[in-house]
Amino acid sequence: MQKNTATHDFKSGEKFTGPRVLLVGYNGANNTGSEARLLTIIEDIRSLLGPHVQITVPTLNEDNLRRYLDEDEYLHIAPIPSIFFFAIDKLVKEHDLVLLVEGSCYMDTWTSALLWAFLWATRSAHKQKKPCVAYAVDAGELSSLNRLLVKREASKTDLIITRTMHAQKRLEEIGVTAPLNSTADCAFTFSPEPKDHDFLTKIWPEVSNGVVGLAVVDFSLWPVVIRPWGRKENLYKWPYYFSRSRDRMNAREKLVKGWASTADQIIKEHSKEVALICMEALDQPLAQDILFRMENKDSCRVISSNEYNASQMTSMLSQLDLLVTSRYHSAVLSLRALVPQIAVGHDPRLTSFYQDLHLFPDYFLHHDDPNLWEDLNQKIGLLLDNTDLQKDTLEEGLTQQVNLSQKNRIILGEFLKENGTMPGED
Repeated sequence: MQKNTATHDFKSGEKFTGPRVLLVGYNGANNTGSEARLLTIIEDIRSLLGPHVQITVPTLNEDNLRRYLDEDEYLHIAPIPSIFFFAIDKLVKEHDLVLLVEGSCYMDTWTSALLWAFLWATRSAHKQKKPCVAYAVDAGELSSLNRLLVKREASKTDLIITRTMHAQKRLEEIGVTAPLNSTADCAFTFSPEPKDHDFLTKIWPEVSNGVVGLAVVDFSLWPVVIRPWGRKENLYKWPYYFSRSRDRMNAREKLVKGWASTADQIIKEHSKEVALICMEALDQPLAQDILFRMENKDSCRVISSNEYNASQMTSMLSQLDLLVTSRYHSAVLSLRALVPQIAVGHDPRLTSFYQDLHLFPDYFLHHDDPNLWEDLNQKIGLLLDNTDLQKDTLEEGLTQQVNLSQKNRIILGEFLKENGTMPGED
């Protein structure tokens, strides 16, 4: 990658100088975590390459992305089709540096299609001799085929920075030979805008005794599968369809029943309000069904990333008395406020995070545990009755994670220097 190389703006046709950076991720899905990561990564790039660096963000959901990302002469939004191979090749060709910015990068828990998009971007960059960096990403469960693909294609990455040591070890075990380094998630350095201070109180002024947040996930939707046709109600974006079966729908019904009962118990026994937090738009139908099933609907609200941006959602998370989460980034973004938390987990991301925080033995529950709801209600009562019980552990974990997260920019800067990309260098 060459510094101060003249190229053309593919939208305006005007010339500019400087490197062009492509950010490949799960952009525009109304996902609070991805939004916080993307905004932080853009800040990192600009701090290293200057405010006039050209940045392009591809997306399958252009309208959603424009809700929180303002396009200008230096920041470009690039819509791509669902069948993305040729579009990614073209974008890679037009750029000087490729960053994989999706946290859930090397896993197929959600869908193989996303994994293949990231691997294809890496393959394309390698073929076109463009530097490619995976930036503070995770690794998790993979099918046998995808393990082979990750081993082959991820090894072509110029640098992989994982957001946990556990993720680095998983890639090493798979046989990935690319340079590896581990830090922490970019979102640990994300801060809400000052105007969003006390945002929960602003939108819910009736709250007097505090709020418990339940960040729920509909596990029954995943993985998204690729098929030429299917039922309309299962369509995410053609040709991607949510998984549906009788067993999955039964599992979903148990989730609705369990979360509704837990929310009612929090309201009745602890006199708290309950916020059903949707960190991604896809969480909202489940939250609405939980609310419908509850007895104490007047003391509960659905708070969704469909309506609020990452700054507002982070501010609201920081005002909770307790967080019960199945979402990784709600745990991350609430940590700065030292909000006590319990995980109801279903994939390696929360598992690894809770291990790092030393919360795993006492405060992590598997979503399919036979005594899940009884154990969860017991832990909720324990933390609401002893508000400082996790304080020292959370403070120690916050310090560690923020320090590690700040290394992301340093490591990227060192990589750019080695590639002759930093401004002011000959």
